[in-house]
Amino acid sequence: MAQGPPTFQQRSAPDEDEQYFAGLRGAPEDDDPWSRRSPYAASATASDTDESWARASSGPDTDESWARTASSAGQGDPWGRQDADPQVSTGWDVREVDNWLPDDEFRRSDILIESQTDPTGWKTTGSVQPPMSDDRPPAEAVSGNRLFTVLLFFSGLATSVALWVFDTQPGAVNDTPTLMLAAGRITGLIGGYLLFIQLLMMSRVSWLEDWVGARDLLRWHRWLGTSLVVLVLAHIVFIVYGYALTGETGVVDQGWTIITTFPEMISATVATGILVLISLISIRAARAKLPYELWHLIHLAGYLVLLLGYGHQVATGADLSGRFASVFWPGLGALVISALVWGRLIEPLWLNARHRFEVAEVVGEASGTFSIYIGGKNLEKLPAQAGQFMRWRFLTRNGWWQSHPFSLSAAPNSQWLRLTVTAVGGHTSRLATMKPGTPIWAEGPFGVFTAQRRTRRRALLIAGGSGIAPIRALLEDMPPDTIVIYRASRPDELVFRGELEDLAERRDAWVRYIVGSRNDPGPKRLFTPNGLLGLVPDVSRRDVYLCGPPGLVEAAVTTLRELDVPDSQLHLDPFEF
Repeated sequence: MAQGPPTFQQRSAPDEDEQYFAGLRGAPEDDDPWSRRSPYAASATASDTDESWARASSGPDTDESWARTASSAGQGDPWGRQDADPQVSTGWDVREVDNWLPDDEFRRSDILIESQTDPTGWKTTGSVQPPMSDDRPPAEAVSGNRLFTVLLFFSGLATSVALWVFDTQPGAVNDTPTLMLAAGRITGLIGGYLLFIQLLMMSRVSWLEDWVGARDLLRWHRWLGTSLVVLVLAHIVFIVYGYALTGETGVVDQGWTIITTFPEMISATVATGILVLISLISIRAARAKLPYELWHLIHLAGYLVLLLGYGHQVATGADLSGRFASVFWPGLGALVISALVWGRLIEPLWLNARHRFEVAEVVGEASGTFSIYIGGKNLEKLPAQAGQFMRWRFLTRNGWWQSHPFSLSAAPNSQWLRLTVTAVGGHTSRLATMKPGTPIWAEGPFGVFTAQRRTRRRALLIAGGSGIAPIRALLEDMPPDTIVIYRASRPDELVFRGELEDLAERRDAWVRYIVGSRNDPGPKRLFTPNGLLGLVPDVSRRDVYLCGPPGLVEAAVTTLRELDVPDSQLHLDPFEF
């Protein structure tokens, strides 16, 4: 683990880009962590520095900057600002984000705290804007894709079992030994089929993720992985026990005989051991204790399961021969291998040959958080969208062998890409010291955590910690009346405040900061039905995008389901299978 936050180097930009990257660094005397400008901010017009938008001179660490109650805001704020009549109030309590107010009557961001007097649990003044009429956008529906994929999966599963049914003579299963052997062959066939499907989902071919969606692939992968391990172990138990009954020998002796005498059994035993190991490290408690690089390396050993186990299936699988079986299994294997070669080799080679990514600049954002600006060729042709992530391999002396997923923290454009990283270990801490020009190997883009997957006219974006990176990018593509809820433990952990508030103004959106420890009243109330409904009365008629620590996401999903938000309106951002 890192011994404290990394030191962010403020380097000189390359000569040809001096003017372009000049905005990446704040003035040396500027102590405001949110005053650092980026190429995004550098494109702002002169009106952005108008006196009405000037920040107060006190820094964010002063008490007044964070605790002043909004008692003098204008009328008409849809989030309930104070009316001219002090008696008109719904009991909400609002803390200002900074010591400045815009000239107009609306404010787009506030730090909220819990109220003990208002039934919603939050306190503001004025009247809350009533929910707008619900109206679905002309977005592409994906439910039909998922249904077709499920039907296709079960069709293949039924076919694999049918191979045994049509290859078994009537009356062949007539006692306990034959029943055990039949159960062993069926579980072996289903296990072999699930192994092919698992590897297909790990292939990273873009068309599969676009068709199904990353969230469904993640859930199916986990469910099928557990089922695969259970079926393989059941296959072993049934086969060994069936042969032991047939030969009237002990189970242990029969198992040893099978391993040492049947063809390709040693490799199949090794494959089973690898499969069990992968399943064990996939348990959340075990994964949390393993370094990411080690977990990922062991997980990739799943390819060895196919190589080691397929020989056993061909050599001893009684139901893998025959007119149809000799076409079905090789065809399925060819499909999976082709997808692996395309997704793991051809697509990455083409992507990196066309774009030639490299580090343009590294800029500190907040405590322990920094942004990496990435340059390259033909970036306007990169098929990436706001909210997606890519796997990045920074070709430094100490990090070239590691590949990590990072989301884009700004919508892609023709000049640069931006990643925002929180230093949580040795590798991510070292990324803060990279020099401009460092070459990068990338894979992707991945994920359907995009605005194009909306099913409603309005959206709610919920972020916690480093999850603000894709949420910040998504806000650029979201419709008016989008609400952003940003959860952080301390004010100095808030990243992109200036950008979020500027985007909120330009896109007619709203940003709400919930700041404090998890045991503080406000954060504790946030993910309760009454607390979330108090902030977003029409939450059940919005698409909800969630990105953050697992605990935050799980609490939010639980609350949203209690509020009858359909599962089709929940969008998560899973990085890894």
